[in-house]
Amino acid sequence: MKKLIEIKNLTKEFSGNIVLKGIDLDIYENEFVTLLGPSGCGKTTLLRILGGFDYPTSGTVLFDSKDLIAIPAYERLTNTVFQHYALFPHMDVFDNVAYGMRLKELPSRFSDLIHKFKKEEGYKNRKEINGEIAKRVSEMLELVGLKGFENRSIDSLSGGQQQRVAIARALINEPKVLLLDESLGALDLKLRQQMEYELKRLQKRLGITFIFVTHDQEEALTMSDKVVVMNDGLIQQVGTPIDIYNEPVNRFVARFVGKSNIIEGVMKKDLLCAFDGIDFVCVDKGFKENEDVDIVIRPEDIDIVKENEGFMNGVIRSIVFQGAHYEINIETENRTLLCHTIYQHNVGENVGLRWDPDDIQVMEKMEW
Repeated sequence: MKKLIEIKNLTKEFSGNIVLKGIDLDIYENEFVTLLGPSGCGKTTLLRILGGFDYPTSGTVLFDSKDLIAIPAYERLTNTVFQHYALFPHMDVFDNVAYGMRLKELPSRFSDLIHKFKKEEGYKNRKEINGEIAKRVSEMLELVGLKGFENRSIDSLSGGQQQRVAIARALINEPKVLLLDESLGALDLKLRQQMEYELKRLQKRLGITFIFVTHDQEEALTMSDKVVVMNDGLIQQVGTPIDIYNEPVNRFVARFVGKSNIIEGVMKKDLLCAFDGIDFVCVDKGFKENEDVDIVIRPEDIDIVKENEGFMNGVIRSIVFQGAHYEINIETENRTLLCHTIYQHNVGENVGLRWDPDDIQVMEKMEW
């Protein structure tokens, strides 16, 4: 896979506040990359720099091995879908989608028509150009599932339909990279989930790179080929959704991506850790003997068994039904563990707890 964007030691400062603190990141052709993190972590600032809406304080960004920062925003092979879509309410759907194409006077492959229009038969060639625009708009609206909506007003559309118009407008000039800034945040839950699959389908069909900004872990895990977890202007971890979820590198990632039981423990030796006075076989190695570590066990990886049949016993203190599972807090001798299960239990019930070795994720201990 060809490397498309190279970000090296990128920093950004606003009035003495350092928002990006040395970002290094490679993005490849045809990837769906999500920048994931809490508000204020720097993810939108990074996206704005890529789109040409802001400039870094230092560092470099290469696009196809060329200095992206030196390229004006209107000449970059990127387009942006903003959080609130930025559609023109006085234009219908057709004119909104056609706007970018008209603004750029058509893609380069139609430059011969533009030349004729400027130099020769004005009216005839204007019709040719407008015909090509109409064809492209029709193709884009069909792609996003809005065929036949050309004459509809923007105010008559639902939030999901408006988002599709914004995506069609961004795609009409065939960018190499589509930048999406929190673009599902204004939708209700059901529509947002539907659009997650639609965006992934579009990205695969078009074969272009999507860079998506969100603070929603479900969006990141559902759509992405690669997730970039950010916090406080730094990249915490880069990996596939499975890697990020199953093998978080520190407490921040473990807490931010999914729910976790994070336990202070000791790595006694390779493949053996301990906490609460109990030794547990695990699959991790490469730590020092008796090194202090943080241990993550996801709630869904804890099996609730009969009392005295697990590694430890506990008492169920609370149960919350969440549709697909029950969320249960179980108090053991040393701590309260969060468990997810599809089976019914009762508050006050005495139970045992167990898990498999590969359900234990051992992380280097970090101070927060």
